[in-house]
Amino acid sequence: MAFIKEESEDVKIEETITVKQEDLQEQTDLIEENEGSKVEEHHVKIEEKTHLQTDDILKRGDKNSFTCTQCGKSFGRKGYLKIHMMIHTREKPFTCTHCGRSFGRNFGLKIHMMIHTGEKPFTCTHCGKSFSQSSHLNQHMRIHTREKPFTCTQCGKSFSRSSHLNEHMMIHSRKKPFTCTQCGKSFGRNFGLKIHMRIHTGENPFTCTHCGKRFSQSSSLNQHMRIHTGEKPFTCIQCGKSFKQSSSLYNHKKIHTRGKPLHPVWKDL
Repeated sequence: MAFIKEESEDVKIEETITVKQEDLQEQTDLIEENEGSKVEEHHVKIEEKTHLQTDDILKRGDKNSFTCTQCGKSFGRKGYLKIHMMIHTREKPFTCTHCGRSFGRNFGLKIHMMIHTGEKPFTCTHCGKSFSQSSHLNQHMRIHTREKPFTCTQCGKSFSRSSHLNEHMMIHSRKKPFTCTQCGKSFGRNFGLKIHMRIHTGENPFTCTHCGKRFSQSSSLNQHMRIHTGEKPFTCIQCGKSFKQSSSLYNHKKIHTRGKPLHPVWKDL
């Protein structure tokens, strides 16, 4: 059973260098939703007694490329290859001063910092909702386009996000390999376990800049922020009424269906 990972559009770093997003995804943890997933394509076991020095594993290919001796991937600049090597060395020198999370690239830290600063530079042209990452905006746009490109090979059900498909696949596999050592509760994803552990540790790394209230998840902070901003991003396509939470919209739709189960098309609208 293969889980699907979404691909993001190319990201340009202006004035200095241009880096393809597909390279960035190998080097940067996806925030919240994909946190905890393992790098599959270039997973390398490193013996404890050997410290892998980046300069020792750089190999010059042709005159225009530098090749990684661990996985064979080539790059146009030596600097790009050194950044790539952090996948193999697992080096994460860039650390968030707010929550302590570390990243292999400064770019990854900058993206992560938007969680704490609340910066959301990518805005939906349909409804005005803003996001911290272009990939999150792309996911959101499928609400408007009704696109569901991720299909379950077991039952044929389709989803707008790969993460939704991954969660759905647990129904078929019923595997929950990640278990809490404190209470024994199990989860299908390591990310779910990490979120759960904050119940035991009391960790609340996400803080509201308006009132100081703290939350264990960024999604909970985002919901809370709507109290201050008055934002109601979830709109009923039947009557135009808007809501602060998707669950409120879901319950509202039953008014139009007279309490009957919602058609699958409605669930993503």
